[in-house]
Amino acid sequence: MPVSVPRPAEPPAVPPDGGLTLLVIEDVPGGALSAPGMAEMTGTAEGPVRIRTARNLTEAERLLTDDVQCILLDLALPPRAPGRKGGAVAAGRGHELDTLRQVLRLAPHQAVLALTAETDAARAAEAVRVGAQDYLFRDELDGRVLSRAIRYAVERKRADFDRRQLTETRLRAQENARLERGLLPHPLLAGSELRFAARYRPGRSRALLGGDFYDTVRTADGTVHAMIGDVCGHGPDEAALGVELRIAWRALTLAGLCGDELLATLQQVLEHERADEEVFATLCTVDIAPDGRSAALCLAGHPAPLLVRSGHAPALLPQEGGGPALGLLSAARWPHREIRLGEAWSLMMYTDGLVEGRVGAGTRRLGQEGMIELVARQLKEGLTGEELLEAVVAEVRALNGGDLTDDLAVLLLDRG
Repeated sequence: MPVSVPRPAEPPAVPPDGGLTLLVIEDVPGGALSAPGMAEMTGTAEGPVRIRTARNLTEAERLLTDDVQCILLDLALPPRAPGRKGGAVAAGRGHELDTLRQVLRLAPHQAVLALTAETDAARAAEAVRVGAQDYLFRDELDGRVLSRAIRYAVERKRADFDRRQLTETRLRAQENARLERGLLPHPLLAGSELRFAARYRPGRSRALLGGDFYDTVRTADGTVHAMIGDVCGHGPDEAALGVELRIAWRALTLAGLCGDELLATLQQVLEHERADEEVFATLCTVDIAPDGRSAALCLAGHPAPLLVRSGHAPALLPQEGGGPALGLLSAARWPHREIRLGEAWSLMMYTDGLVEGRVGAGTRRLGQEGMIELVARQLKEGLTGEELLEAVVAEVRALNGGDLTDDLAVLLLDRG
């Protein structure tokens, strides 16, 4: 029966002296240790071997401390009777390995060696299939054989544990990746003539989400609403808060909120969900009119978007006149500025991760001016949409000398 005894989360560590502790479970006093040379087996070249003996599972449970690395179990030992603390029942043919199964439940992190008679090789092999690391024949047992078997069993158990941990870590990483991919936005632009492209790179190693966030939706009146934001910090808490703000923005926008009412509500979400009162978020929203020729721009401490129009050099939209970042002032206002877009245009919204990367080995940053020059150069080469963003991000990384330390998000809306 299962024994609910707290056990270490991993196989016992090898002591500093390199020795091992062996727990022998058999109901014949001195049985396994009475073979020639066994009683004198006090150590090996790797270190001492300490031996404890138990006559039943109740004694074994008491002696099974965290420093035991290996168990030698006599398969002839009867299993513990259900509902009885120290009792045993005779094992029938169908339950002849019940004792082993009980030991494996009692000691899930220790290596187990099965001890049986040479005439019972079939049961010994079955013991390994059930979970024992190896088996030994009683008639062949001596100190040298047992020492080698113990070392092998402990190393095999540890290797099995490492392999299982690696598999669990891989599966957990895959599950997290699927979850994070599901949290990335899927723009709602059905019925719009605008083209959408985006690139996203978290600063955290092996992560899919960072504190940057963006989204784009089209409401029933034909207006296209685009948003990009950045939660200060780079950890999982900031990433979670970014997702919450994005989802809240989408829900509020589809519900018809806009302007100060929308941003004030988002600020309430941030204030309730942030882990620390020092956490804030910058935000940029653009509401593009149904005809695509004009837009309302709102900045909450965020860099202004880059506008590219046919026949004009790329230029930043006005930065002045915006409001503070969300979470800084309780009674803030966020004015909107009307922007003329024209017939054909491209609007690039980005987070500061795009402009704060280094240029070369020094401390100089790319900055907004460097970004404008970089985009202008890519446009002259005829790049647009996804290809343009891919080239821009690749060049920013190359100038930085490798991966950026800050999160990066950039989206592009095109018309005409």
